[in-house]
Amino acid sequence: MPSRTWPNAVVSLRAAQSPTDSRFPNGPLAVLDGHGSAYGVDDLVMHCPAITIPELVEWTLTESGLGAARLHRNGKDADPLIVLTAEAAVKFGLPEHLEGHEQRRSLRLPEDHPVVKQVAKARWQLTQRGFGPWARVYRKAQGRDRQCVQLAILSWDALDERSWPGVADMDPADIARVLGTYATRVTTPRGSTAVSGLELMTALRPPTRAVREAATGAWVSGHNAGSLGTDPVDPAPPEATPEHPVVVETGWTGGFLNEEAYQWVRPVDALTGQECTLPFAVGLDLNTAFLAAASRLTVGLSAPDHFHAPAFNPKIPGTWLVDLSRIELDPRLPSPFTPDGTRPTGPAWYQTNTVAYAQELGYDVHPVEAYLRRETGAYLDPWHDRLKNAYVDTLADLGVTRDLDDDAFLAAMETYKQTDPAMAAVLSAIKATVKGGIGKLRERPQGRQYKTGERWPALERPTWRPDIRAAVISKARVNMHRKITNMAKMTGLYPLAVLSDCVVYASPGESPIGFLPYDEAGKPRPGGFRLGLAPGLAKLEGVQSMSWAVDLMEKGLNPARHIKGGDAVLDAGE
Repeated sequence: MPSRTWPNAVVSLRAAQSPTDSRFPNGPLAVLDGHGSAYGVDDLVMHCPAITIPELVEWTLTESGLGAARLHRNGKDADPLIVLTAEAAVKFGLPEHLEGHEQRRSLRLPEDHPVVKQVAKARWQLTQRGFGPWARVYRKAQGRDRQCVQLAILSWDALDERSWPGVADMDPADIARVLGTYATRVTTPRGSTAVSGLELMTALRPPTRAVREAATGAWVSGHNAGSLGTDPVDPAPPEATPEHPVVVETGWTGGFLNEEAYQWVRPVDALTGQECTLPFAVGLDLNTAFLAAASRLTVGLSAPDHFHAPAFNPKIPGTWLVDLSRIELDPRLPSPFTPDGTRPTGPAWYQTNTVAYAQELGYDVHPVEAYLRRETGAYLDPWHDRLKNAYVDTLADLGVTRDLDDDAFLAAMETYKQTDPAMAAVLSAIKATVKGGIGKLRERPQGRQYKTGERWPALERPTWRPDIRAAVISKARVNMHRKITNMAKMTGLYPLAVLSDCVVYASPGESPIGFLPYDEAGKPRPGGFRLGLAPGLAKLEGVQSMSWAVDLMEKGLNPARHIKGGDAVLDAGE
């Protein structure tokens, strides 16, 4: 393709902030409409004269000034993102909608589509995923120079409505504001929020760093301490999924780790008469509970080693076979050892945090065997810190700030979505990034062609780590049990139901302030649920009548799933 000059790139720039990196003066991304206007961050509008996808890629790399600096000095700069509206997609010869019988994430243009041929003819390449809702167009790097552009096609459902509510229907300038804020506070999107959550882990803990070779003095690529490295690690058999090769090839029948989020309902016959006379059922939701659990969490960084009859050590991350069925707890509380809250029936595999909690409760634990990791670290700490700051800063933009008292906090949380729908969408995307990123650590095989025992693409990632996912969920469940136990001690109240990070209590009023524990000075008592905006603190999830809750419980349904007024999505890290 002949070279082309792109004159008059920047048409207007209003209220622009000083760029943090002179290489990317115009921010991380732009939203392109059907008239050639590219909307960027800070009210930036550029003219893009490209009429083909290869020309768009060339313009993006040579004239747009788009991109973002690396998040870690050993990492890589973020590729520029161009988001195409439906009109822009049609202008570039793409179908307005991408149809097919496969899952949406698998949809792509056929190899013989004219646009795919254009890309190949111009000596650009597509990743193995092809030209789908999130298409990456690249050339192999020449030395340190990386040539890659990320494209997102809005009318192909690139922005999932559950993660980005209402964004696809916004005008281009507002879409740029939403995505630009997310890119600045979290990372430049390069797929679903789950993909972004996983990529953020790697961006903040790059697998390699430059090291000087002693013999030659040359700089070479070496392992970056604290990262997961460049090579995938197979899990221990009990940490794997049933279709995993380590299970199928070894004929493993020893059981599996079952560290999942709570889905528990108290038996109706365990309700007291006093509880049934209370008028309301009030649901509390813990803010980004998985993110709170990721804080200061020690996980394994290396491959597992097998041990028989090891002494339990709460500081060593791993998977332990231990019998916790002898432990008797109050039947008005869920067991902390199982997702459904029932008492264990015999020996089972548990993550370190679960076994440590049994020890914390005063019980001796004697593991039969274990798969433990010698190299450990707080791998998720920078991920937690960045997402926590993004979450808190975005809530502040919506008027929910740290200085609010409990009444003002509840009032602000009730109306924040109407305050600024664009920033509310950013907040939703941040929350989806947390749970989606954790879920991606154990991505299952996809597609009808998959056969049990075959490796699937996700297994080739160093970040396919079901043990780390289990550690996060185990700690989150233990945190929940610790709080409901303390609540029972301080207030005499027991939960009606728990679903992941939502817990429902019988209440004398519609506000949780009526039953949460406060001291004589009006301060929240430590150990129980506390209202607030930070990860791990609580907010009001919903209020219904107590008779409504009891009716659901009698039908075997979970009030925590429906307390908000709909069908809650289980935060199971999938």
